[in-house]
Amino acid sequence: LCSLRKTPTVVFWQWVNQSFNAIVNYSNRSGDAPITMGQLGTAYVSATTGAVATALGLKSLTKHLPPLIGRFVPFAAVAAANCINIPLMRQRELQVGIPVTDEAGQKLGQSATAAKQGIFQVVISRIGMAIPAMAIPPVIMNTLEKKDFLKRRPWLGAPLQVGLVGFCLVFATPLCCALFPQRSSIHVSRLEPELRAQIRQQNPSMEVVYYNKGL
Repeated sequence: LCSLRKTPTVVFWQWVNQSFNAIVNYSNRSGDAPITMGQLGTAYVSATTGAVATALGLKSLTKHLPPLIGRFVPFAAVAAANCINIPLMRQRELQVGIPVTDEAGQKLGQSATAAKQGIFQVVISRIGMAIPAMAIPPVIMNTLEKKDFLKRRPWLGAPLQVGLVGFCLVFATPLCCALFPQRSSIHVSRLEPELRAQIRQQNPSMEVVYYNKGL
């Protein structure tokens, strides 16, 4: 929403944004595996550093792109940052797995494969949330800024962008959260061999198990 040209300013606000994202990603994780403060700190530092570095690298591309195309670079940065921040803040799930259950909610075991699928779904949902808010307003503002009305009232630019982004998020957030069910499913055949064998031994007819993907 604002033009930040100085690198220290960009770094600071990207760090604030990615720190907020890291807290959200950790708070809405799946699984019940314990995590130490050291592991959490390492995940936070790697997630925020990687996401900020990616955003800065993509921002540098705006110098060589037409104005309209340059407006979409922040979206690419957000998408890339989500691909880094979410898996790193939830890396414990990838290491030890998340609980998988039968249809009645009875725990059957831990699966890292289910964790990968759940994290992938969350990344897609988060990127989807950003598409309307970061794709529609740039096109509209690029058109409006060429009109005399906005040229005579440049102070209207920021409120208009805030309104457009807010309007898009009102619809995009619940819509993209609903792309994948909170209680997702995965075929037993896709699970780890040990867990698959264990489930087959207990219930040979079971084809699908369930897990909480997080948000």
